[in-house]
Amino acid sequence: MKRIESRDNPFYKQLRKLAESGRERRKAGRMLLDGVHLVEACEQAAGPVDTLVVAASALAGGEIADFVAGRDVVVIVDALMRDLGLVESPSGLVAVAPIPPAAAVDPEKDAILLDGVQDPGNVGTLLRTAAAAGIRQALLGPGCAAAWSPKVLRAGQGAQFVLNVVEEADVTGFMAAYRGTTVATSLGDDALSLYEARWDGPLAWIFGSEGQGVRPELLAAAGLRLHVPMPGAVESLNVGAAAAVCLFEMVRRRLGSMKD
Repeated sequence: MKRIESRDNPFYKQLRKLAESGRERRKAGRMLLDGVHLVEACEQAAGPVDTLVVAASALAGGEIADFVAGRDVVVIVDALMRDLGLVESPSGLVAVAPIPPAAAVDPEKDAILLDGVQDPGNVGTLLRTAAAAGIRQALLGPGCAAAWSPKVLRAGQGAQFVLNVVEEADVTGFMAAYRGTTVATSLGDDALSLYEARWDGPLAWIFGSEGQGVRPELLAAAGLRLHVPMPGAVESLNVGAAAAVCLFEMVRRRLGSMKD
């Protein structure tokens, strides 16, 4: 068991770089996971993590102490753990782990396509919702928050480990080659009601940025444009809420067809 008490420690400096810099994470091919749940999800999918880092107070007892019992860990004083600034409420356990490589995308399977979604919480929520709906591939176009950043990982709650996540993806190219139906959410007059539109086969759902929505060129290329009916006195939904409504309408229809 190694104990670190100084900000000048070389290992701690590397942790800070991984916490603060997407470029450093890409260069090292490593990510930081906060909390027992994420570490367990990662290890179930990819095997043991590289290093477990524990706040000194977390060894006093509880879930983290039980989880790391018998394992080699690096202990850091609580102030250093807080200074990493991974998430707003750090758990007291951080793991260093390899970033899983992206696999080839499948043009015949369901997918979620993110177009310029910048908020880490929204990206994580979208990935989690897609995974919960049974989707297994996610393409993140340029301008999206990094899928393997600490805040997106926390919001995703392990979804990244059951999805094939492709970052800086050529969303336009994927749409052109897709053999199912590409579906974009839109507030345009030509958008059909989510509950009245017909579709069949695999679907690639496109969700756009918080401010601008899906880019016009992607909207034009989509095979189906849908809107969520909103009888209340609001103009739009948060992208995470809209995605949940759409994806679980897909789930509802498919489960219903299985019973017929």
